Amino acid sequence: MRLWDRIVMALEGIGIALEAIRANKVRATLTIAGVAIGVFVVVAMGATVHGMRASFQSDLDELGATTFTVRRRGISLGGCDGTDETCPERRNPRITVAEWESIKRLPEVSTATAMFSGQATFNYRGREIKDVGYDAQSTEWIQTDMADISPGRSFSGAEHDAGSYVVVVNDSLASKLFGESDPIGKDVHVNGKPFNVIGVFHTKGGFLKSMDGRGPDKPRAIFPMLTAYRRLNIYRPGLNIAVKPEPAVQPAQAIDAVTASLRAQRGLKPGAPNNFAIVAQDRMMETFDQLFGAIFLVGLALSAVALLVGGVGVVAIMMISVTERTREIGVRKALGATRAVILWQFLVEAATLTSLGAGIGLIIGAVLAAVIKANTPLPASVPASAVMSAVGASIITGVVFGMLPALRASRLDPIEALRHE
Repeated sequence: MRLWDRIVMALEGIGIALEAIRANKVRATLTIAGVAIGVFVVVAMGATVHGMRASFQSDLDELGATTFTVRRRGISLGGCDGTDETCPERRNPRITVAEWESIKRLPEVSTATAMFSGQATFNYRGREIKDVGYDAQSTEWIQTDMADISPGRSFSGAEHDAGSYVVVVNDSLASKLFGESDPIGKDVHVNGKPFNVIGVFHTKGGFLKSMDGRGPDKPRAIFPMLTAYRRLNIYRPGLNIAVKPEPAVQPAQAIDAVTASLRAQRGLKPGAPNNFAIVAQDRMMETFDQLFGAIFLVGLALSAVALLVGGVGVVAIMMISVTERTREIGVRKALGATRAVILWQFLVEAATLTSLGAGIGLIIGAVLAAVIKANTPLPASVPASAVMSAVGASIITGVVFGMLPALRASRLDPIEALRHE
């Protein structure tokens, strides 16, 4: 069969499919809705995960492509029930301030930012805000957090080393505590202790920051690390260190230097495993992909159920179509139409039904992605892979579920078909 003949037959099949939709509105609507829901789930999940990944990568890029983190425990998706068998790292000793100071002095290291996280209650003239998240960081934090401070300033090295009662607040916390008045120089009580506000910081709202309460709409504060260490009831085993290598030093070389330094300070013998964790950006990205890859697979499973519903609808509509057009099929066969021609025509009809559903699902998914992008920190967008997967799945659904009716039509005996009433 020539290409032009196939194109004409495909167009004819599309026209017949549209006519079948008009004649069987309820069944067609259910079929299209089932496929549309399945495609929508794929597109929506793809757009959301794609946006999360882009935002997560942006957060990591702020730290610098070569920055890595020294932690008491690594990042793992495995289950931990509190026993040594499932989470042996729980017995690791905490990262200490002395270890942070030694890492800072390594020639391979450009900066090393020590950081805790905690929560506190803020009070100012009768205004109380509970459970405010805060970061307690060393003076290097401004180099890795990419935050803009205005008005005011960050804390100095002298204030950090002295454990001074100073704090930097974000826009949200400043607005809740001070309203429209200038926050700089005002004293607030943090867990009952007086702190002087020296600056207001503005930070970008990436996915990672939004998930852990660091988004721009969440009240948050920054304390000098040693201030929180000495003045606030902070969880000391929670100290982490963000390490940025010297520009001329490869990340692997810096990681080796930090590893050797910590092993020497902890007296670990050769062959003994590390009792600390070093997490590079590629490992964090790998963990992200594993987690959200699993979530995406759940979405695919849900979409498969919806596509199954649409496929059942395709079978019902196409069986009715074959029955109603039995005489037409007999005439076409009597005039020389082969089984392949009849099979092709009905498969095109089935694929047209599911493609309509796919188009509707794609449009709704794209609209949802635009809404998410406009109203959240996630740069959600519909990746080409999600579009191709959705369209491909819808066409396959049409072909697979339309095969039985199409085979039935192609196998009709032309004489018996002509006698059909």
